[in-house]
Amino acid sequence: MAKSSFLSLILSILYIARAAASASTTSSSAGAANFIKASCTATTYPALCVQSLSLYATSINQSPRQLIQTALAVSLDKAQSTKTFVYKLTRFNGVQPREKAAIKDCFEEIDDTVDRLAKSVKELKSMGSSKGKDFQWHISNVQTWISAGLTDENTCVDGFAGKALNGRIKNSIKARFVHVERVTSNALALINKFGSKY
Repeated sequence: MAKSSFLSLILSILYIARAAASASTTSSSAGAANFIKASCTATTYPALCVQSLSLYATSINQSPRQLIQTALAVSLDKAQSTKTFVYKLTRFNGVQPREKAAIKDCFEEIDDTVDRLAKSVKELKSMGSSKGKDFQWHISNVQTWISAGLTDENTCVDGFAGKALNGRIKNSIKARFVHVERVTSNALALINKFGSKY
């Protein structure tokens, strides 16, 4: 129940950010878009970074803090969507036992990832205007949880190794997990950059 309301909160934030983005003027949008593009050069997947954050350019404006909060919210949203998809697969009949076990493991991994990303979103919000050691403590927590989430995602994909588990289910799960891994990796890179400047 709490996760559901938290997801609703995140989706509301993303909706408000997107609505604000559509109401902005062209000149401020251009500055925000340039800020996002420049910031995304620090990521492993810069094109995906720009694509996933450009929708929220106006709410991000040129704020590094808003940039990392939005990047993390996007990552959480993608992880939650993947969790829902994998949950539906756990209910699917007619799957080989080994494949069913791999799907169940993936569900546990993505569930852990969603939990860690949600904790990270809360941690960034509770950071407020912390400085010095308090700031570093909050950033360190976020970095640790996101890194653990990335490990969870890789563990799922590894569970489908081997030729015995080839097919549409494997490909669907892998594609979704790779996407979550990439947006999460980008969020972590932006957070690392933010943390190193303050």
